Formats: sequence, structure tokens, C-alpha cells
Amino acid sequence: MIRKFQPRDEDAVIRIWLEASAIAHYFIPRSYWENNTASMRETYIPRSETFVHTDDTTGEITGFISLSGNYLAALFVAPARQGKGIGQALMTYAKTLKPELELNVYRENTRAVTFYKHQGFKITREQEDEATGQKEYVMVYQIQDR
Repeated sequence: MIRKFQPRDEDAVIRIWLEASAIAHYFIPRSYWENNTASMRETYIPRSETFVHTDDTTGEITGFISLSGNYLAALFVAPARQGKGIGQALMTYAKTLKPELELNVYRENTRAVTFYKHQGFKITREQEDEATGQKEYVMVYQIQDR
């Protein structure tokens, strides 16, 4: 099930973000993510429209997606739950809310780049992330007229 984020979800969302970020972004020291936990909690989550995916049986939060306008600020799935369609479900949900989405993804995060390409995103440019010095792609999704 996908539902709107509630304040009680904060710890689970931050835990998923930290663990998934450390694995997906192995090329950035884990300490970088740990040092940004407070910013996620105090700035990014409150400023975003966030939706959580929960396990239908246990109610456990298994992933989340955060949008800031048309910007896809975050899409993370608990590492133990990856590859089970949760990311796909969250992305499909976001596409029902926004006809156009833009995101930044680290070039070295090839698994995510491939996922977004399969979701219909196209790379529009490459740039450097000022905070990490890593190369990243700007990717855009637009619903096509049929």
C-alpha cells in the first residue's frame, strides 16, 4: 500500500534513506550520509511531499518517494526489499501525480540510472554535485501524448 507520509513514519524513512544511500552510493563515504541525517529530518522531508510504501501484511514501511514540485527528491527502498517491485510501485504512483518529473542521480549509481531509464526518464545533461564532487545526471520524464 502507498500512503501519505505521517510524522510517526520519520524514523523508518530516515533509516531506509541512510541504509540504502550507503549501499547505492558506495563511492561516497558513509560518514557523508550520516552527517546529513539531521538535514533529512529537519529540512528535506518537511519540505517535500512524501509517500511511503508499506507491507500489506505487517504495515512495515518498505520504501518511500519524496517530491518537491516536479522534482523527484528521493526514491529509496529498504535494502532487504529491493528488487521486489516497490520502487516500480512508488514511481508509478508519482507519475499519477505529476505529468513531468526531473531528478538528479549519480552517474556511478548505475543500478539507479538503469531503473530510471526503464521508467522512461531521459538524461538531459551531466553536471557535478557541489556537495560531493561526484558527476551526476539530470534526468527528465514526461508523459507522452498517445
